[in-house]
Amino acid sequence: MLWYKSWLETRWRFVIGLVLLMFSAASTVFTYPEVIKLISGMPNPDLSGALGRRVSETLALARDYRGYVWSQWFRQNLIQMWGIFAVLLGTGGLVSQASGGGAIFTLSLPASRNRLLGVRAATGLVEILVLAIVPPLLVPVFSTAIGESYAVSDALVHGACMFIAGTVFFSLAFLLSTVFSDVWRPALIVFCVAVAVGLSDLVLRDLPLVSVVRLMSGEAYFRTGTLPWPGLAASVVVSSALLYAASRNIARRDF
Repeated sequence: MLWYKSWLETRWRFVIGLVLLMFSAASTVFTYPEVIKLISGMPNPDLSGALGRRVSETLALARDYRGYVWSQWFRQNLIQMWGIFAVLLGTGGLVSQASGGGAIFTLSLPASRNRLLGVRAATGLVEILVLAIVPPLLVPVFSTAIGESYAVSDALVHGACMFIAGTVFFSLAFLLSTVFSDVWRPALIVFCVAVAVGLSDLVLRDLPLVSVVRLMSGEAYFRTGTLPWPGLAASVVVSSALLYAASRNIARRDF
């Protein structure tokens, strides 16, 4: 019953996110032939400085199908869209229900607060895992329709990196949802944090740093074929700490 209740609370956010991400995967693949035509007719830009290097790198990546998928989808569209729905799926729960009286029914169920919170967290984690794995797996399927190929293993690795590193944002939203009684404040705070992280990564892109954005995009795997195990492990530790803090907040809260 607890699992079903958690599913009912989050199902529309999950379904809408899944449909949009699947559509994004399809549109990314099917626009590749037009991108190639556009790039083929462009002269090589003669730009200097950091901006010139980034433009040249983007064009070079787009000329290769694997590079195009990574640079346009895994590094940009997927991170942004998946991150939004990961945050939205992390919001809500007992505290937001308390403002409408729903928490009284939930707390009356024969389950401890830790179990109630654990089921809600597990439901959200499974949902964002599906959002991180299913849409990338469509890329190899759709690629055959335009005469290209994309490895299923690459799609799975990028999806796994997205999930493991991006769980930090889900967990932060989950923690803030045990502090604020509405759904929107936790989401807005995490969105602001995510924007700040993204901007800092953009400014410091030329430095060999390990950031959440680069972990989520699987940049190390794309460029070197190796996984950033220390960064992924750190993401797991941070996410676990945030979820544990959320459980302590609920345990001490007086409804």
